[in-house]
Amino acid sequence: MAKKEKKKNSLWSEFKTFLTRGNVLDMAVGVIIATAFGKITTSLVNDIFMPFISFIFGARDMTALNIVVREAVMDGDTVVKEAITIGFGTFVAAIIDFILVALVVFLIVKTFNKIHEKAEAKKKAEEEAKKAAEEEKPAEPSEEILLLREIRDSLKKDEE
Repeated sequence: MAKKEKKKNSLWSEFKTFLTRGNVLDMAVGVIIATAFGKITTSLVNDIFMPFISFIFGARDMTALNIVVREAVMDGDTVVKEAITIGFGTFVAAIIDFILVALVVFLIVKTFNKIHEKAEAKKKAEEEAKKAAEEEKPAEPSEEILLLREIRDSLKKDEE
């Protein structure tokens, strides 16, 4: 029984460690933001772009743009065979939604890469400036040189 409790506690502690890692929290925030961003792009496509596209195609609603492969067979008010339609309006909306999301992700990555490149260039310039400053600074003379200078100076004083 103790072995079972130990295994249960070990599993629980591993799970807590997993949850408290920064990467998991970052991922959770990313998923939440992505969900909200998805709603924004869907609204942008459905409420802004699709009315213009519907106007171009002469339809009131883009999702109503369908190609009817087979008409519905009716027997009075009862549907005997369902109609078969190809809903290209919905497909066009999905493509536009995908392109918008891909464009925004591309712009975010491009901006991040530019910022990263600038930070790397700044860091490299600082390192080069530090290296150049170290090269310009005269090296400290060794103890032997200092001793020889003292002897020279003392000999000069003795000659005077």
